[in-house]
Amino acid sequence: MQKHTQNIGEGVYRERLTPSLWILVSAAVVAPMASLVFVPIDTTVALIAGLAVGVAVVALMIAGSPVIEVRDGTLRAGRARIEVHHLADPRVDEGEDARLARGARLARDSWHLIRGGIDATVTVDVVDPNDPTPSWVMSTRTPDRLAAAIRHAQVRSTPGR
Repeated sequence: MQKHTQNIGEGVYRERLTPSLWILVSAAVVAPMASLVFVPIDTTVALIAGLAVGVAVVALMIAGSPVIEVRDGTLRAGRARIEVHHLADPRVDEGEDARLARGARLARDSWHLIRGGIDATVTVDVVDPNDPTPSWVMSTRTPDRLAAAIRHAQVRSTPGR
């Protein structure tokens, strides 16, 4: 369900944070509910309507999933973007550390893109003194790849390179 594009040689990383399979299956439960509304009219119409609603809900959930991307010296997480030279070294958290990063250690004024069903996180402190956001915390299925892409983009965006 997820789409990754990664070519560290070019400094490109892209991940769509699609819902987990179980969330998509749960969303598809709207199909039989929609069908029931149309059963008194016609069973064929009910079947078609239920199928259309189920497919539409799942498609919208996938299409509306946020994207994390590192390209051209910029980190994009959902609608937010920041140039990588304003970021410190990324920190990968998994397991209990990721749970804490999403909970007890999460600063209220951090930019966070957190999705249920995705365990690992990458946290990057913001070093720009003019930026009021202290850090970015992002859920990711491939934390090592995301961290490597950020580091690679930082090296490539260093002045004099």
